[in-house]
Formats: sequence, C-alpha cells, structure tokens
Amino acid sequence: MSRSCREIERKVLRLLHGHNTRTQITQIHAHFLRHALHHSNQILAHFVSVCTALDQMSYATRIFYQTRNPNVLLFNSMIKGFSLCAPFQQSFHFFSLMRAWSILPDEYTFTPLLKSTSNLCDYKLGQCVHAHLIQVGFEGHGSIRIGLVELYTTCERMGDAGKVFDPMFDTEVIVWNLMIRGFCKTGCLEIGFKLFRQMKEHGIVSWNIMISSLAQNKKDREALELFHEMLELGFKPDDATLVTVLPVCARLGALDAGKWIYSYACSRGFQRDVPAVGNSLVDFYCKSGNLEVAWSIFNEMPRKNVVSWNAMISGLAYNGKGELGLDLFQEMMKKGVSPSDSTFTSILACCAHAGLADRGLELFASVTAKFQLQPKLEHYGCVVDLLGRCGQLWEAHDLIRSMPMKPTAALWGALLSACRTYGERKLAEIAVKELINLEPWNSGNYVLLSNIYAEEGKWDKVEKVRLVMQENSIRKTPGQSATG
Repeated sequence: MSRSCREIERKVLRLLHGHNTRTQITQIHAHFLRHALHHSNQILAHFVSVCTALDQMSYATRIFYQTRNPNVLLFNSMIKGFSLCAPFQQSFHFFSLMRAWSILPDEYTFTPLLKSTSNLCDYKLGQCVHAHLIQVGFEGHGSIRIGLVELYTTCERMGDAGKVFDPMFDTEVIVWNLMIRGFCKTGCLEIGFKLFRQMKEHGIVSWNIMISSLAQNKKDREALELFHEMLELGFKPDDATLVTVLPVCARLGALDAGKWIYSYACSRGFQRDVPAVGNSLVDFYCKSGNLEVAWSIFNEMPRKNVVSWNAMISGLAYNGKGELGLDLFQEMMKKGVSPSDSTFTSILACCAHAGLADRGLELFASVTAKFQLQPKLEHYGCVVDLLGRCGQLWEAHDLIRSMPMKPTAALWGALLSACRTYGERKLAEIAVKELINLEPWNSGNYVLLSNIYAEEGKWDKVEKVRLVMQENSIRKTPGQSATG
C-alpha cells in the first residue's frame, strides 16, 4: 500500500470514529468509495463497529455484501455487531456464511456468538456452540469462559455454569458476579451469598448484585445491613446502588439512611444527572410522607422522564392528594410526555383517593381511545377500587364481568370489601362464590359466605357451607369466626 493510500485510510478511520450520525456515516462511506477503500477489510471492520454503536446493522449488512473478499476480521465485526443489536440470530447466519466460505474462526468469533446465544436465552444452541469450542480448542480462553458462564447463568443452568466455573482458578470478578447473580436468580440465595463472601476482591457491581438480590427476595434488613457494611469498608456507592437501596429504606422506614443517600447523591450530582436516582428519591420521600422534599427534588430535575412524572403522581395519590395528582397529570400532558401503563395506574389511584368516579371512568376510557394503550389487569383493579369507594358496586361488578381477561381473586376481594363497607349482601354473596371458585382451598372464603348467610338468617345455607367444607377436608383457620 502506498504512503498516500495509508494516509487516506488513517483519515477515514479518524472520520469514522469522530462522527456519530447516520448522515455523516453515509458521507464517510461515499468518501472511502471515492478512494477505492471499499474493499479494505480493516476500514470495513471499523465501519461495522460504528454502525453497531448507532444500531445501524442493516446498513452494515448492505455494505458487507458489496465486499469482494471478506476476511475473519470483517466476519467477526458482523458477528459481534449482531450480538449487540437485534436480531441476534443474524450472528449465526454470518458464522454459517463464514464456514461456507472456508474462513477459519478464531477466539474472537466465538465470544460474540456466545453473547448472542445468551441474549436469545437459547440453551440448546449454546450447547452446540460449547461443543464446537471444545472441538477447535478455544474453550479455555478467558473471554470464552466468561461467555460460557454468562450463557449458562442466563439460561438458569447453574450445574453447567459450575462445570465451567472454578473458584480455585477463576480470578475474573465478572465471572464471580455472573455466578452470584445466577444462583440468586434461581432461588439459591444462600449459595450466592456464600460465593460473595468467598470473593477475594469485590467490585461495586458485586455489592450491587448481592444487595439487589437480598432486596428482591424480601430480605430488606439484610440488604440494608450489607449496604452499611459496604460503606464501612470504604466502597463508594454508584447510581445503581442508590436506586437499589432507596426502595429498601422506604419499605423499612429507614429515614436516616434515606437522608444520607439524598445528601450523598447531591454531593455526586446523581439526583441531577441520573434520572433514575432522582426518581427513586422522589418515590422515597413520597412514601416517607415528606411531599415537600419530594416536590423539591422533582422540580429541580433537569431531565424528567415518564417515570419521574409517574413517581410524583403516584406519591401524591399515596398521600391522599388525588386532585393535585390529576393537576400534575395535566401538566405532564402539556409538556408532551407520553403516558405509560404506570401513569394510568397512578392517576386512577388519584381518582379513587379523591372520590372522582366520573373522572376516573373518563380517564380509563381514554387509555385505548386517546392513547392507544390496552388496559391491563391493574387498571381494571384501580377502577373497581374507585367504583367501590364511591359506592357504585354493581357498576364495579359489571366492569369485572366485561373484562377481556380472567378476573383475579384480588379483584373479587376488592369488590367484596366494598360490599361489606356498604352492606350490599347480595353482591357480597356473588363475590364470595367467585372467590371460592378461584381459591377452593381458602377456608376464609367459606367462612365469609357462612357469615353472610348467618346475618340473613339463612341457617340451612350456613349448614350447606359447613358440609361442603367437611366434604372437601377444608378446615377453618383458628381465629376465624363463623356465626350460627
């Protein structure tokens, strides 16, 4: 290659890694076409890398098929690109094409193939890749071992992951993190925690995984204790740590810990620069009953997303400020923020707390009519709660009957609670019978039905309920009462 060609190639490489828009990419493509560099595998491999970063793999694919003699470097770039951008199956298309053209793979071929398999969560395909790795002798390479552990932990095959992982020789923190996450994800929290304690070196990701796993398994006190241990050992929390720990503080009512996190987030600029931290702080202070601080954090957030608005609206509903929540929803609409499913759950809760049945029904109707979203089960639950609170019990019953999905015990339970509040015995009987159909093992439902009949003096029906319980070996839980 002449000196001038090398200079042009270096210039193109600088252009490729200095621009990040689709328009500039096409201009750069035209530039290296003019200089006859469109068959340079090195240039094209870098071009594919940039396309990957911009999620423009369809463009990269078109360029690839115009290449005369792609080599392993270019094939690896295409395989890696589709390991990061869907459709992930395309990685295997290019791997098959590579083999058809008799181009031998190297270790850099298989690492992204394993990543694609993990993204697809395809255990059988992963086994095929693993078997091929053994054949070609690449199984022992570090990046490939990481890929195999990630594959098997993602597919929740911890036995296979354990065969690859060796706690005596695996020094990569990422491998330990994958194993810990895998065990915790599959319900083996104790094994995951034991591995965590065995680690020679912990990174902040390791602490985050373990704290998050404890929190997800309803071990909030243990999660908060581990967070404090992390601080005592001198580790500095990152934004992911704070987002994990704040809900734990809210559930435990750990106000001091939450206030410390707020102060720390402010010192690092997290509450301003990381929306997820700001959102979590808003949620924490709302659930702690301190709306003044929640409002302050919300108003000072420079980049609010839909989750930010949802957190504040939900917090207002949680604190019985339904009308303020509805006002904030209107402001959200004026700002052009598109609502999500969670937005409607929050504003329907606002309507329920404010006793605004008509407004709630209007908003519920708009979910599909105006915003083209399909109402979810939780939306129906909110409207049933709303109508129940407002005494519109038969309207709530009709809504449950008209649902496109099967009603849950929680829905019938909400209706039953409203019936008991308003003394609507006939509808309460219907609700309890539905609960018995859904939960025939739950003795409490039979006791409720028996009590309803007893209050109406229908002693023959009380006896029938008791006989049904006896025939089905259903025992009354101690402490439950059955009149008559």
